[in-house]
Amino acid sequence: MESDLRQIPGVGKAVEGDLHGMGIHRVEELVGQDPEELYDRLMLEQGAYVDRCMLYVFRCAVYYAEGGREPEKLRWWNWKDSKTP
Repeated sequence: MESDLRQIPGVGKAVEGDLHGMGIHRVEELVGQDPEELYDRLMLEQGAYVDRCMLYVFRCAVYYAEGGREPEKLRWWNWKDSKTP
């Protein structure tokens, strides 16, 4: 299955690999996902603490997958400590 995840701002090879490990291979598979649950799941799968920045990337990725295109909201660091920038 071909992945289109790297079209999401902030998603590079490593994050794409993490998403693939969770069974997510396409942008549309992020629609309706809960970023907090994705983050918790990643920590469980890795068996270790994952930097909270990954939660911010997941928030941005779900926003993008659901059609969001506001430039400020496409920067993962703007999703710190809130669900909406």
